[in-house]
Amino acid sequence: LLVTSARHMPRSVGCFRKAGWTVVPWPVDYETTPTLIFDIAVDMLGNLQDLNDAAHEWVGLFAYWLLGYSDAPYPAP
Repeated sequence: LLVTSARHMPRSVGCFRKAGWTVVPWPVDYETTPTLIFDIAVDMLGNLQDLNDAAHEWVGLFAYWLLGYSDAPYPAP
């Protein structure tokens, strides 16, 4: 059972699979809501932070794959 933040789950799954482990992903700490909320607020700093977080994970996924730490660029569930 692999328990980690939902944001880090794809990278973690790829690393564990590359190491030869069979994992059952159990994501926690979601940063989204279960329902769609439409909000007109303009939060430039918050939006830039969200973009930075997403870019960090996508670059990390690709880099781990290129360096051989992960079994796929985006490991499937």
